[in-house]
Amino acid sequence: MHTRNLFPAAETFAGSADKPQLRGVDFVEFHVGNTMQAAFFYQTAFGFAPIGRAGLETGLRDRTSIVLGQQQARFVLTGALQADHPISEAVRQHGDYVKDVAFAVDDAAAAFGYAVDHGAMPVSEPIVLEDEQGRVVRASIQGGGDLVHTLIEREDYSGAFAPGFQTIGSGTVPQESPFTCVDHVAFSVERGTLDQWADLYINGLGFEQVFQDSTTTEYSSMRSKVVQCGEIRFTLLEPAEGRRKSQIEEYLSYHGGSGAQHVALLTQDIIAAVRQLKAAGVEFLRAPGTYYEMLPDRIGTFDEDLASLRDLGILLDRDEWGYLLQIFSKPVQSRPTMFLELIQRKQARGFGAGNIRALFQAVEREQLLRGNL
Repeated sequence: MHTRNLFPAAETFAGSADKPQLRGVDFVEFHVGNTMQAAFFYQTAFGFAPIGRAGLETGLRDRTSIVLGQQQARFVLTGALQADHPISEAVRQHGDYVKDVAFAVDDAAAAFGYAVDHGAMPVSEPIVLEDEQGRVVRASIQGGGDLVHTLIEREDYSGAFAPGFQTIGSGTVPQESPFTCVDHVAFSVERGTLDQWADLYINGLGFEQVFQDSTTTEYSSMRSKVVQCGEIRFTLLEPAEGRRKSQIEEYLSYHGGSGAQHVALLTQDIIAAVRQLKAAGVEFLRAPGTYYEMLPDRIGTFDEDLASLRDLGILLDRDEWGYLLQIFSKPVQSRPTMFLELIQRKQARGFGAGNIRALFQAVEREQLLRGNL
């Protein structure tokens, strides 16, 4: 593999006047304590297939990474090989967590230039990675908390993932994969920082704010904003004043600061996907029983069988374009932090705003069992 910097020190970086063209989420990278065990979990429980790996066998001396995929959804699981490595320290603080939500872009250098010119903090300048299968250009900017966003340009690359990675398995994902792509990522942010996070995406990356709301239950409250750029959607969640500790505050406490609360995976058949995952041992949150009694009056007509939705715990919501179905897993590690969402869209463009209260009540029941409410 060959690496070269697009901006040698002798040159001046001019940036870009045009908003970056973000085409989607290229991958989500998790920093984990044990890469092999995490990969086994996501393969066994969620149906991901192995694509590539990097580590000692590829000349990478300090860490190991395994890439898993389902159609357009890619997870990269990275762990350190030494106890004193920064990844080891971060995992000690956060547990397994989302470190990087990477964007597929047409021009990584231009996207990086625009972001930095509009206030984003650079992490790594654009570099070209090359091998016999082509080239990948990548650069990174700082998100909120420990999160980074890598900008990936891979139009000329024919390998399984990127230079420096070996293909494992077939290097492709099976057609029967239940998930098609990452639909959105939700971030729990510390109180007083919601607007700052939103400004990072709006000003630095050309997102638009498409939704904001305040949600209050008997015990807790939160503020939320949704920002969107093309098919990339982020939900930002901030705790607000309440009688007891909210799910956002619980996340912040156990994660040790702001971070990705959940990753949502898009599916074309949520009923089949939930049945598959339940059979593999995945546990999901459940809404109150009265939720389904009121569903037809609140949502109107829908194609799915109500008894199946009730039995599986799947939620519905409608907006002006259509309706969606969604369900939330319980946390995917011992700490009550990150979980996964499954979502199916029937033309709906929203995020299940009508389900937020039901979700909050479901999480509060779990918090009560943990003694954290």
